[in-house]
Amino acid sequence: MIAIVDYGMGNLRSVQKALQHLGHAAAITYDPAEIESSDRVIVPGVGAFGAAMENLLRSEPGVAPLAEAVVNTARAERPVLGICLGMQLFLTESDELGLHRGLNLLPGRVTRFDFNGRAAAEDLKVPHMGWNALKFPHPSPLFEGLSDGAMVYFVHSSYCLPDDEAVTSAVSDHGGTFCAALWRDNLFATQFHPEKSGAAGMRILDNFARQ
Repeated sequence: MIAIVDYGMGNLRSVQKALQHLGHAAAITYDPAEIESSDRVIVPGVGAFGAAMENLLRSEPGVAPLAEAVVNTARAERPVLGICLGMQLFLTESDELGLHRGLNLLPGRVTRFDFNGRAAAEDLKVPHMGWNALKFPHPSPLFEGLSDGAMVYFVHSSYCLPDDEAVTSAVSDHGGTFCAALWRDNLFATQFHPEKSGAAGMRILDNFARQ
């Protein structure tokens, strides 16, 4: 079973429907025990970093926070996938609307696009929204069957800067090269939305479900 973490932010149902279309059992859940007992975990997300962490850290008497369940699953070496905001939450901190601590599964920080007045970037928008090509400097099992130039769909205003460049498994371009995906051992993450990325995205979700 693949657990899709429901922390109140993200298009959970579209991720679930994509996985079910591929023939993989997937449940949307906010139960920490169910998350920790699942075979794989997906942390999707759309919205602000600080609000997301607040939701993940919220707890009730006798119930562990969702953040703890996600971290425990990662430490148990079961596959965990972060999507969009979910990818950013894997890192140490974000400077979006103040400084906020993340899950620190992968050391690094999240920062907003800043084109610094570059003439070549005058027509670029934030949020970055639309289809962009990927390149794979350190190919991950997530991208098996895909080649440089695969097109995927992005919606984001910030991007990840991991401390270790070797964990960047895919890059794209928006006023310059940025990290589009992360991979280390059982941790996988995409800045783009595979569930909105057509055949390439479905291949990525299928690859994750088979890890």
